[in-house]
Formats: sequence, C-alpha cells, structure tokens
Amino acid sequence: MSLSSGLSGRALIFTVSVLTSLGFMLIGYDNGLMGGLVNTDAFNQSFDTPSTSMIGVIVAIFEVGCFFGAIGAAVWGERLGRRHTMFVGCIVMIVGTLLQASAYSRTQLIAGRIVSGFGLGIVNSTAPVLQAEFSPKSTRGIYVCAQLSTLNLGICVVYWIDYGFSSHNGSYAWRVPVILQCVPILAILVLLAIIPETPRWLASHGRSEECLAVLARIKGVSPDHPDAQELHRSIVHTVAYEASIGSGSWSQVFRNDPIKSRRRLILACAIQIFQQLGGINAIIYYAGTLFEKSIGFSKHMSALMSGFLQTWFFVASFIPWMLIDRIGRKPLLISMISVMAAAMAVQAALIYQVEHNTRVAYGAGIGAAAMLFVFQGAFTIGFQATVWVYPSEILPLRLRQRGSSLSTAANWIFNYLVVQITPMSIQNIGWRTYIIFAVLNTAWVPLIWMFFPETKGLELEDVDYIFSKIAK
Repeated sequence: MSLSSGLSGRALIFTVSVLTSLGFMLIGYDNGLMGGLVNTDAFNQSFDTPSTSMIGVIVAIFEVGCFFGAIGAAVWGERLGRRHTMFVGCIVMIVGTLLQASAYSRTQLIAGRIVSGFGLGIVNSTAPVLQAEFSPKSTRGIYVCAQLSTLNLGICVVYWIDYGFSSHNGSYAWRVPVILQCVPILAILVLLAIIPETPRWLASHGRSEECLAVLARIKGVSPDHPDAQELHRSIVHTVAYEASIGSGSWSQVFRNDPIKSRRRLILACAIQIFQQLGGINAIIYYAGTLFEKSIGFSKHMSALMSGFLQTWFFVASFIPWMLIDRIGRKPLLISMISVMAAAMAVQAALIYQVEHNTRVAYGAGIGAAAMLFVFQGAFTIGFQATVWVYPSEILPLRLRQRGSSLSTAANWIFNYLVVQITPMSIQNIGWRTYIIFAVLNTAWVPLIWMFFPETKGLELEDVDYIFSKIAK
C-alpha cells in the first residue's frame, strides 16, 4: 500500500502526526455531529420527529459501534499492523457515512451509525499506537496534544456547521454535515499510503532489518549511524525480553508477569474510564441541553453558547502543547482534575439556585455557564492529551495494540453510558447530577497520585524497567 519511501526525519514524523490528528478530528466531528442535528426541523421532517428515547438511541448507538470496532482491532489489529488496521477502519467509516447520508428511515440511519462507529473504533484505537511508536521521546506528548487540538477542532467545526444549517428545512441540511466527514477520511487514506509501518511492529514480527531502515528514516540518518543503531538494539532487546516472558497472546494480556502486564492494562483502561465518568462528554454531547434545561437560556442562545463553548475548547487545547513534555503527565492530570472537581461542585450550587431561587436565578445561570467553560478548559489542559498518550506509553510492546484497543473500548462503552444517562439525570435529579461528577473527579486525584507512574521523557522501551521495579 506504500507509494513512497522518500519521507524521512521531521517530514515523516510530521506526516504521521497529521495522519493521526485527522483520525482524532473524526472523533470530535462525530461526537458533536448528531447531537446538533436531532433537534432541527430538517432532521425531524426526514425521520418523523423521533421521540426522546429514540433520539437517545440514534445519538448513543454510535458509541456501541465504536466499542465493537475497538474490540475488533484488539482481535486482529496486531496481525495486520498499524497502517493496515487504520486503512480497514477508514473504509468501514466511508461505508457507514454513506449509509447515514443516504438514509430515509431510522433503521438505515441507525445501521449507518453503528457501521461508522465500528470503523472509528478501529481508527481511534490504532492512531495513538501509531503516533507513539513513531514519535521521539522528547516530543511525544506535544504530538498527542496536536491530535487532541484537531479533535477539539472537529467538535468546534461541527457545532458551527450544524448551527449554520439549523435554519434550513431541506434534508440536505443534515445530509451535508454527515457526508463532510468523508473529507478527513480520504485524506487519511492518502497519508497511509506514503508512510512506512512502525519500527516497533516490524521488530516484533521478525523484520529487524526493516525496523532499522525505518528508524534511520525517522532520525534522518543512514542505517549505520550510531543513533539509529542504538535505538534499534534497544527495541530488538525489548522484543526478545518480552518474548521470553510471554507470547503476546490474549492470556498474556491479563497475566501478572515480571513487567506487570495486567497492572499496565488496568491503568490504561482506568485512565480512559476516568475521563468519561468525570463528565466531559455529558457537556460535549448535551451542551445545548445544559444551557437550556439546567441554566435556563433560550434555545437560540443555548445553541450560540454551545458554539462558543466548543470554540473555547479548541483554543484551550493549545495550552498543554507547552506543558505536557515539560512538567509531565501526572502534574497536569492531578492539578486539572482538581479544578474540574471544584468546577462541578460550584456548578451544583449554582444550578441549585437556578432551580430553587428565582431572585438570583439569572446571575446564578451566568455563573453556571462560566463553570462549563472552566470545566472544559481544565479538561483539555490536564486530562485530554494525557489520557490518549498514556495507554500507548505504558503498555508492553507485544501487547500494545491489544491493550490500546481494550482501553479504547473501555472509553467508548463508558462514553455510551454517560451519553445515555445524562438527559435522564438532568431531568430527574437536576443539580445533583453535577455533584456526582464532582465526587468522581475528586476520587481520581489520589488514585492517579498513588498508582500512575510518570512517563515523561522516556523511550517506550524504558517503561518495562519502571514497572519491573514496582512491587506486586
């Protein structure tokens, strides 16, 4: 599938970063896409005004597809390799997008959502591995930050696209936003054709010479250069060592071996679960609902504020670019999750005033709106980039594809849970919803402090050594 072997050095690393960033842009675009369309006149005319429960199915079923796509990548992704796995995911996504955009029935739309989600689950679980295995250790974090900025750009763009089409009544008003996601998918397919397979995958599948050649291209040197040779020896040594303690089979994923494979898988899944139960996608998916139902803004003002909120989400995502590889993963996580917990606690108090005290409801509503901006800003600065780089950093090489896929599957299934229960929670318990998120975020802080090691500035091969020193 490769059309070129000419890219090397920074050009190759940049191309990989653009490719994986486009994969993350698809996550953002799809996260915001349907939530902004289901309440429009054009959508309701096409699908006979779905009930609230049916809207929940249409929006959330996408996450179920993503979950099974990630599981699929865990089953056969290691065998196919990083590039070919992403290629398969992109083709599946195109099929799902075409099914959605051409739908005239709810059944076809839901089927398209599942198929498209299945493809995104494959892409989403493989892109962080591809990026981590290409990136230099000193800038690995900033490349993942770039991915997350494009994810937030996707959310921002789709909110404004949906807003722009919201006053139109023809079916094109929802079909065009759906089909536009094919643009980044096609760009990914082109970029996949001009990059090599990752050196770590090549080494772990007995293709040592090809591994060395790719490492030389990444560093922009000849294969006999000392830098390329040293990293090549380190990777080959790690492959041999990990092979000596396990085959990389499914049973090995859950084994408590000398390099703590089971513990590392648990940490990878836990960090993904933490981000979802912290409440971020309750805000991303239902920003308009929160502004309207919880805070009390008009429908038009709620839609406008949602666009501003996601624009801020994109802008704030550039802040961790300067921090993640300087101060590390844990300090960002602990500090910003603490801010998220505080924002949700204040939010609960303000929403309580909105619901029970009409004299201060307007001012409390303004304050509650501000807390949503604080919460999303803290999330993207401290949590969002780290949660995607960390699993690929801590997982053993022989289990990296399977482990990353399983952690991504955990992300999507808990995403589905939050997206499903948030509307019911806001309707039934109101301000108490935010207390739940405040308590959960508070709980993550000591867990991260005690159990999650720092990975800043380490080669991926060095992480085995860190975990081998940790007592059982």
